[in-house]
Parts: sequence; C-alpha cells; structure tokens
Amino acid sequence: MSVAYTYTAVDASGAERIGTIVAPTREDAFRKVAATGATPLRIRPVRERRGAALLSRGIRESAIAEFTHQMAVLLEARIPIADGVRGVAEQEPNARLQAVLMDVAGRIQAGATVTSALAAHRKVFGDVYIETIHAAEQSGTLIKALGHLAEMLEQRAETGRQLKQAMTYPCVVLAALGGAVLFMLAFVVPRFADMFSERGVELPALTRALQAFGISLRSFWWAWAGGLLALGFSVRRAWGSPQGRATIDRWLHRVPYLRRVLIGLAVGRFARVLGISLGSGLGLIESLEMSGRAAGRPMLMRDVSRMVEQVRQGGRLTDVLRTCAYLPGFSRRMMSAGEESAELPRLCGVVARHYERETSHLVKNAATVIEPVLIATLTGVVLVVALAIFLPMWDMVGLAG
Repeated sequence: MSVAYTYTAVDASGAERIGTIVAPTREDAFRKVAATGATPLRIRPVRERRGAALLSRGIRESAIAEFTHQMAVLLEARIPIADGVRGVAEQEPNARLQAVLMDVAGRIQAGATVTSALAAHRKVFGDVYIETIHAAEQSGTLIKALGHLAEMLEQRAETGRQLKQAMTYPCVVLAALGGAVLFMLAFVVPRFADMFSERGVELPALTRALQAFGISLRSFWWAWAGGLLALGFSVRRAWGSPQGRATIDRWLHRVPYLRRVLIGLAVGRFARVLGISLGSGLGLIESLEMSGRAAGRPMLMRDVSRMVEQVRQGGRLTDVLRTCAYLPGFSRRMMSAGEESAELPRLCGVVARHYERETSHLVKNAATVIEPVLIATLTGVVLVVALAIFLPMWDMVGLAG
C-alpha cells in the first residue's frame, strides 16, 4: 500500500524544494525524488490523524470553502489539478490543512483520482463533498461542482457565524445574572432567614424553601456540580445515539421559534445538496440519500428514507414528495415543478436560496426574540428572591408595631 511522504530536496540550481510524494516505501520515495533531478535531504511519512481530531484542532469549514473556490478558479484556468492543489497548499496559513492538501496533491500526482485522494481525508471533507466530487469527476462537471460546493460551504459557515453572534449577548447576560441570583440564594437569603428566625418571625414557605435550597448549594456544591456534569454527559451520549438524537430532535422542534430555524436550516441544506448532486451526475436515489444525510435532522432523514424506498419501487418524485411531512409546501411544489420541467437541479437551488435567506433573517433576529423571554424569566426569579426576603421583613415590622 502506498504511503504519502513529505520531502525536502535541493534541485540542480541549489534551491530548496518542499513537497509531497506517494510511494510504497521510504526508499522508493527517495528514488522518486532523485529521479526528478533533485537531491533528497529529508523524507518523512505524513502522519495519519483521525479526521475528528483534525476538525477539532482548527480546520474550519470556511477554510475548506476557500480552498474549493480557489480550485474551481484554477481548474477553469486549465491548471493541472495536482499543481493547483499544491499551489493552494503552499499559500495556506493553516498548517494542518496545508498538510492535508499536500498529501492530496501527492496522491493525485502519483496517479490517484481526485476522489480517492480526497477520500483519504474523508473526515475532513465529509461524505457529501467526496461523493459530489466523485459524481462530477465521472460526468466531467468538476469545475461546476466545485463552485456549487464552495457556495454551500460558505453559506453554512456564514450561518454558523450568525448563530454565534446572535447567541453571544443572551448567553453573557444569562451567565452574569444567573451567577448573581445563585450568590443571593447561597449567601444572602440564608442569612436573612437566620436573622428573622432569631427574632421570632415565622418564615413563610417560600423563604424556608429558598433557605433550604441555598444551604444545599453552599454545603453540597460538589453534588450539584456533579449532577450538572452527569446531565450534560447524558445528553451528549443520547445525542450520539440514533434513538436519543431523534428524541431530542422532536423536543427541539416543539419550541416555536427554534422550530422555524431548524426546518429552514435542514430544508435549505437538503435542497442545496440535492441540486448539487443531481447537477453533478448522480442518480435520483443516490442524491436523495446523500441529501437526507447532509440535512442533519433525524425527522427529515426518516422522511427521506421513506421517499427513497418509494422511488426504488417506481414512484415519481412528485408523488413521493407528498409523503414527506417535514418539507414545507413551498419546497414540495417547487421540486415537483422542477421534475415536470426537467429543471430539478436549478429549482432545488432556488429552494435552497429561499430557505437560506429566511433562516439568515430568523437567526439575525433571534436576539430580539430571546431577550424579552430572558428578561421576563430573570425578572420572575429576582421577584421570587425579593419576596423571600421582604415577606418576613413585613411580618417583623407588623410584630414590632
């Protein structure tokens, strides 16, 4: 089996050259480099990393989108693929992505197809990316597919940035006010309660309850912290299983505003990948399967699985779409019209842009929806804490009178 090696060599003019080459052994790699007329100085194998680790350590979707866009431009300018990938890699500031791209360039130069070279880093690029490239490579529409993939990845990265921006302010406010309320419950309310008890004031049920809660927070903080960590671990583990993910997804879809955001994200991604897949030459069944996986929502994936089975049995897409309850009526009508007019890839793009714009608008205005709910909730909490303090104080004033 061939292995990718990075090498440093000196050419005939004395200039240092760095590159990647694929060979069965290190000795074969030395011979290949020497055959180019250069003198190898150092050759070492490219270490294989788990794709999840690569992603978690800084290869962002926006960087892959930029690489994809640059490759589309270079191929349109008739630059050889291996030279184009290596050229992009040499200018790439992210060291980990640079290593991946140099390995891809080396594999292509050694005779591998673009699909097989990218598939060696499947966790970095993703199934949708690789399968789309595979179909485009076979149908001769690689430049077009790369342009569509770059647009899709850029849109997803932009939506992620908008979500982070929309959630930053509410999270900061919630953390600050939540910390203040916990401090009052753990230290202020118990002290007031002890003071009222010493003066013979009978504490209301609300004050006694918050007093007990505050004492437990202060005395058994480790148990509360452990419980929260266990809850977080349980939710994360449930999200990792198909059944747990489907259950959590159903609950998330019951939140009114969040439901619209989730549906918009899923439908936009589904339509985008379906249009790209069909335009790249994939069949309808393969395109539906890949689009369902790319949507990321268990509820839509379940509906798409039923659609695929019906298409396999000879059903028309127009009829099958009616059975998909997750897809909104607008998207079903547009896709049906696309099948009737033989312009399904184009109209899928129209559907995708519509829901991407709608989702972007919803995300940008999320703060205006969250802030009133957040303020009302925190106001209620502060009111309960204030009543726990002032109710016995009014009783004490009555006794003194």
